[in-house]
Amino acid sequence: MILEQCPLPIVLAPMAGGPSTPELAAAVSEAGGLGFLAAGYLTAEGLGDRLAATRRLTTRPVGVNLFVPSAPGDRQAVAAYAATLAGEAARAGAGLGEPRYDDDAWAAKLALLQRDAVAVVSFTFGLPGSDVVTALHEAGSEVWVTVNSPEQAAAALDQGADALVLQGIEAGGHQGGLTDPPPGLGLLALLQLVRAQTAQTAQTAQTAAPLVASGGIATGAAVAAVLALGARAAALGTAFLACPEAGTAAVHRQVLRAPGTTALTRAFSGRTARGIRNRFMTEHPDAPAAYPEIHHLTSPLRQAARAAGDPEQVNLWAGQAFPLAAGIPAGQLVRQLADEARDAAAAVSRYLPGT
Repeated sequence: MILEQCPLPIVLAPMAGGPSTPELAAAVSEAGGLGFLAAGYLTAEGLGDRLAATRRLTTRPVGVNLFVPSAPGDRQAVAAYAATLAGEAARAGAGLGEPRYDDDAWAAKLALLQRDAVAVVSFTFGLPGSDVVTALHEAGSEVWVTVNSPEQAAAALDQGADALVLQGIEAGGHQGGLTDPPPGLGLLALLQLVRAQTAQTAQTAQTAAPLVASGGIATGAAVAAVLALGARAAALGTAFLACPEAGTAAVHRQVLRAPGTTALTRAFSGRTARGIRNRFMTEHPDAPAAYPEIHHLTSPLRQAARAAGDPEQVNLWAGQAFPLAAGIPAGQLVRQLADEARDAAAAVSRYLPGT
């Protein structure tokens, strides 16, 4: 298990669309955690370039995350939603994008990762298929699958997943499980439910599939909490958004430092995601479940808003604990989280008689 080779139980959650960089992934791995590259929205060639750049920065293990292709959305629903965005296009001074369907270069990226294997290939938005799992195992990679419910966990294990990434509803960015809308389980409940379920089917606790906890984790105390609930590691994304190595847009960094709340939305991409609440989310609550069509439709608006520094028309993906994101180097953050987790575990023992 690759996590046995990582000195610290801290995983960088992959963040597609900009924040995920070779520098960020390498820094987390170099500090003793497990860095990840997000392959979403990249070409296979672009992913290969980023993987090569990461390997120039570290010899430690890294992972790559892929989007499992979604089913095409309803064309009429997409067209109806597009008609509501005419005012947004005028406001941004940009046209709407073509709401096209694509599979995010699925086959080409899988072929690349079979030729040039990484320690872990993780999947969001669905199950990769048993044939894909077998091919990646033969290439030497572990396979992790993101799930949002015990039922999804069982389905992933049936396909041969080596580990489960349990993503609570608190998490920033897209809910990466198998269904949309997501089940809505918080991370602590999800961890307890899946741990009980996998313990029933495994011969021993040691043979149960490792669980990686994700969603709302921003401090070492939270890392300690999920480890106490049976997770083998904690995955953090939002906590790294403000790090200098992250490719987070300037307008996004600015909003991370301001007061605000998060909410779930399909308005930007057509798939449920959590971001910092802004005008666009509030005024467009009825986007259909149509990913990636809506993503392509709104892409020019978001690009124009980022260039103009307008936070009201940008997908500001962030988890519920985003105010705790610290703008320190990623390696320093990994080590700080580990120290805080040790202190939290020691502090708990004071309240348990006999320990």
